[in-house]
Amino acid sequence: MYGAGDVRVKTVADPILKEPTDAIVRVVRACVCGSDLHPYHSMPYSEGGNPMGHELIGVVEETGAAVSSVKKGDFVVAPFAFSDNTCAFCLEGFQTSCVHGGWYGNTEFGGLQAEMARIPQADGSLVVVPGVDEASELLPSLLALSDVYLTGYHAAHMGRVETGKTVTVIGDGAVGLSAVLASKRLGAERIILMGRHRARTDLGVDFGATDVVAERGEEGIAKVMELTGGEGTHIVLEAVGLMPAYEQAFGIVRPGGVISRVGVPQYEKAPVGFGSLFGKNATLTGGPAPVRAYLEQAIRQVLNGEIAPGRVFDRTVTIDDVPAAYAAMDAREALKVMIAF
Repeated sequence: MYGAGDVRVKTVADPILKEPTDAIVRVVRACVCGSDLHPYHSMPYSEGGNPMGHELIGVVEETGAAVSSVKKGDFVVAPFAFSDNTCAFCLEGFQTSCVHGGWYGNTEFGGLQAEMARIPQADGSLVVVPGVDEASELLPSLLALSDVYLTGYHAAHMGRVETGKTVTVIGDGAVGLSAVLASKRLGAERIILMGRHRARTDLGVDFGATDVVAERGEEGIAKVMELTGGEGTHIVLEAVGLMPAYEQAFGIVRPGGVISRVGVPQYEKAPVGFGSLFGKNATLTGGPAPVRAYLEQAIRQVLNGEIAPGRVFDRTVTIDDVPAAYAAMDAREALKVMIAF
């Protein structure tokens, strides 16, 4: 990405092993993330451009001398952040805070919207998927585990979704729909999806939403309060990252409830005072999803046919068409675009 709205496909040198803990992965599927649209809207022009992408599934081609948990030929899922999976924060289940971890989509570590990728901390990051090859019909759902589904799951997990609770999900993007699916699996009694794109909210209903609220702002808050008998919802999962979504969240959370945010915040300051959180004894939680913490369980669920989070992909392109994929997602013509190699 060279600037706002300026995505180009460029041929660069293949990545190489730089550290003994690295692996090189041949990418089988990658995708465009909703969070990629934030710089697509606002990134200043850059003469050299910035590598993009942080989601992939693929095949290990080469490993560093210190890598022991994966080998050449293994089919793997790579979480959107790399981690050693052994530091204090990793062991506590917050791999996105790993002391040796980091992020893709930059000049230091490269982007994963590419044919080949270097994965730092390969032992701690990559998870092998047994019995799957490049022709599997499960590829979309496995790709969804690299970020989008497990980000939605993280929202529900941090929000303490459980049997008998009422949940409102703000946002009908891929993460919001994933949060609906995760909330259903965790036993939510009622799931209100706030979104206004019919094709997306229909999928949300398939995933388990019991109600759809198309209104936004004060109208949306009033509608949710009406649906909940004026009480609000136990848990609000905010999957947008914009201030109006946060304002909706504290407007509909019930006293003693939880707001769990996984939409990357596009603001630095947010109200937490009497009229927002304090007065309701509300809890604010959420953050970058530690995908690695949840991967083994989620892979088993996909392989067993328990979940099909790959349904959020509604368009597939080759790498040459990635600029058009960004434009389609930005225009809401596509929910989430998969890149096939």
